[in-house]
Amino acid sequence: MNDIQVARGLGWFSVALGTKQILAPRLLGRMIGVGSQPKGMRALGARELAAGIGILSQKKPVIPLWGRVFGDLMDLALLGRAYRYSFTKRRVGFAIAAVLGVTALDALYARRMSC
Repeated sequence: MNDIQVARGLGWFSVALGTKQILAPRLLGRMIGVGSQPKGMRALGARELAAGIGILSQKKPVIPLWGRVFGDLMDLALLGRAYRYSFTKRRVGFAIAAVLGVTALDALYARRMSC
């Protein structure tokens, strides 16, 4: 698999996640243990959707890939805060682990595409 194919996969992942955040924010919030905050979840979904569309619409999507990295860092900060106050630390911890994994992949391919 080449760099562009991986970037496109990340773009489709963003589109799918952003769509879920916009259409089912309460369900997703409960699944990851952060509670029901539909406005905030929808805002994060819009950001995710914009990154995905940016990646899919460009030949060399460097800026949208870096946008995903910075979005991931924002998500980690929000999840860290949620973890501190959550009664469902295990769920939030799993969400943090998942976002850390995706952040590593996003950062790797943003860097590779930047060269």
